[in-house]
Amino acid sequence: MKWEDGISDYLNYLKLERGLAENSISSYSRDLDKLFKYVTANLSGTGPIQVQHTHIEHFVHWLSVTVNPRSQARTLSGIRGFFEYLNFEGYRNDNPMDLIQSPKLGRKLPDTLSLTEINKLISCIDRSTPEGERNRAILETLYGCGLRVSELLNLRIGDLYFDEGFLMVTGKGSKQRFVPVGKFNQSCIELYLKEIRPQWKPQKGSEDLIFLNRRGGKLSRAMIFSIVKDLCFKAGLHKKISPHTFRHSFASHLLQNGADIRAIQQMLGHESITTTEVYLHLDRGHLSEVIRRFHPRTSK
Repeated sequence: MKWEDGISDYLNYLKLERGLAENSISSYSRDLDKLFKYVTANLSGTGPIQVQHTHIEHFVHWLSVTVNPRSQARTLSGIRGFFEYLNFEGYRNDNPMDLIQSPKLGRKLPDTLSLTEINKLISCIDRSTPEGERNRAILETLYGCGLRVSELLNLRIGDLYFDEGFLMVTGKGSKQRFVPVGKFNQSCIELYLKEIRPQWKPQKGSEDLIFLNRRGGKLSRAMIFSIVKDLCFKAGLHKKISPHTFRHSFASHLLQNGADIRAIQQMLGHESITTTEVYLHLDRGHLSEVIRRFHPRTSK
């Protein structure tokens, strides 16, 4: 088996069988490309079937001096999945990654914004322009519903269930979930749909998308990042902020105000509760308040 064939088959498997998003598939492709280039340069004639544990050990050593531990761990995870696939398909009867350990990583807490900072950011939007009203609706939706950027960009008019107070969101693995949307957030979206979006004739394939660029096409991830970065500069916020920061802030603020973590898990679309539990580490003061209010021994 050639590397190109094995990698292509694996990426098709991730897309068709596991239903992963294009961004995730691209990440796996980059991980495998690192191993492919290393083997090509150092182990001529060695294909994915011939790779041994010792080859992987040398690759890990090379990787450890070229990327940081977090990137190293992610790359090794992607490569481990590739060899598991080859094993499952019967191309191999072992996994050369079995005894390879990823670097130990501390849990990285997500950056969040306070409500004051979020209001300051949104207040810096120039609403005298069509793009400004659109951008306000975008940021209110990112924060108001805790969406990933990809989920926001793929929202369609048919996904709006305002009478019931929900959005239907298509998340990772094409899994759909209903997310509550508040009245103020609804009003921002409705104003944009009524007054702004009709000014931009949708391109073919974008007819039902909610958020469009000025040419009537689908907005890009880079554009959303650019909007947030520009507003951060105007607001004078000296934090590392991305569109995902609004999602983190959504979850953190709900938790701080007493929301059930299982409900937050459902709204965020996390498969595992452990992914959501990272927000418990952001505000230990909140946990102390829970003990004070609800434990029967605190007043003794």
